[in-house]
Amino acid sequence: MTELKIKSSGQVRIFVYGTLKPGEVNYKRYCAAQVIDTKRAIAPGKLFAMPMGYPAMTIENSQVHGYLLSFADPGILSQLDELEDYHPHRNMSENLYNRQQIKIHDLQGLSLGLAWVYFMSPQRVRQLGGVPQPDGWWSGCGLTASELQL
Repeated sequence: MTELKIKSSGQVRIFVYGTLKPGEVNYKRYCAAQVIDTKRAIAPGKLFAMPMGYPAMTIENSQVHGYLLSFADPGILSQLDELEDYHPHRNMSENLYNRQQIKIHDLQGLSLGLAWVYFMSPQRVRQLGGVPQPDGWWSGCGLTASELQL
């Protein structure tokens, strides 16, 4: 039992809502070979489709639908930081996305604990012309949330 506890506490958990979701363009390159668990999940935030072809999430009192991905290797954060143009020692306004831990829930509203999420500031979303996604779901390959099964 102790080994299991140590292993799960060492996991890196990341909530993904865009190109890093299963089936999307960056999942295979960055996540598929390293992910050890995948769950549909909901995070507090507002989702936007960006004109560049990827989404952005702001931290707000709405719902963003995505996946909670778990990884054994903490090095995944450095890889994703580079993809998301996040540098922890830079001023937040200089990053395209910023990363923080937030509470994540399953589709029934039960807590799944904390996970890292990459979010964009509301000012940056406006500046780049983000379009709100009222249903909280984004797909670059045209899938809707109800068409997915995991």
